[in-house]
Amino acid sequence: MSETPKFTVIDRRKIKADEEHENQQPSAASAESAPAPVESSGGPRLVVNEPKAESKAEPASAPAAEAAAEAELPPPPTAQESKEQKDAYDASAQRLEDLVRAQNPAMGAQPPVSFEHLVQQFYVSAMIQMGAGAQEGQRPRVDILGARTTIDLLGVLAEKTRGNLTPSEDTTLQTVLFEVRMAFLELTNMISLQAMQPPQPPPPGKR
Repeated sequence: MSETPKFTVIDRRKIKADEEHENQQPSAASAESAPAPVESSGGPRLVVNEPKAESKAEPASAPAAEAAAEAELPPPPTAQESKEQKDAYDASAQRLEDLVRAQNPAMGAQPPVSFEHLVQQFYVSAMIQMGAGAQEGQRPRVDILGARTTIDLLGVLAEKTRGNLTPSEDTTLQTVLFEVRMAFLELTNMISLQAMQPPQPPPPGKR
């Protein structure tokens, strides 16, 4: 039964073709309208080609998007503006230190911040995020994702400062980076083992 509609459809097309051949004037009009289906068939071809053009334009638009994002950034400060801001900052920091030392005469002058202070700050942050420094009797709070970010920042610091550090600074950075990575491995292994253990059944109730 599925073949019968196919034959009927073919017959209808033949009937329409015969009617068009009988009338010559309509045939001219139909001849003019004949390219219309061709144009319509060309339409889908254009639609198919458009995504290809867009796909080719996407890589070119990526640098344009980056350039637009950079254009939105404010212009960097000039050397004169940076120097004036640095002088104002130093003066403000000195006034703050004078106020603190006036209230605490026994406190000496604070040493200048060095590269070792920066590395130590990252080290302390990573260890606290991994649960170190918790008071006795309290359950340590672990931020394993935050610790990973801090350790990755130390890795970025080591990569960007390679070849620009003194031997002492490089040794401090590499040692701290090794220690926090080892602590991270131990902690993640512990978390993985706990996750693999089956849940313990509740203790049997007393009869």
